[in-house]
Amino acid sequence: MAAPSFMDLALAAAENAAKAGEVPIGAVIVLNGAVIAAAGNRTITDHDPTAHAEILAIRQAAEKIGRERLIDCDLYVTLEPCTMCAGAISFARIRRLYYGAADPKGGAVDSGVRFFASNTCHHAPEVYSAMGEGASARLLRDFFQARR
Repeated sequence: MAAPSFMDLALAAAENAAKAGEVPIGAVIVLNGAVIAAAGNRTITDHDPTAHAEILAIRQAAEKIGRERLIDCDLYVTLEPCTMCAGAISFARIRRLYYGAADPKGGAVDSGVRFFASNTCHHAPEVYSAMGEGASARLLRDFFQARR
């Protein structure tokens, strides 16, 4: 049996978020081939509108390595980051961003404001979209269909 990919680990974090009643989005941060942070959305649980999976994972990773710059780190997230998360990714100096499903309504990487293409963006990571897109989209679709 093959080891799970980093996106598989992000999907597992998203599934755990869904079990807690959160929107199922998960994020994993990798440094030198090792996972240093993993989180799922916790906005409801924490009563915190900023507790998106990406923000929580960035906070964990920065704490773990003892600095605010995550220069050699890669972020895997199940959904295209919003503007807030794209800003945090830029400020953290994440090296590469891998995301699953596109978010035409709330995304800010390849949709919406396209934050990393903005003149005011301090740092833009390499971006790889549609990584695990089917599984990510299915998880979100199933979650919202169950809520209707």
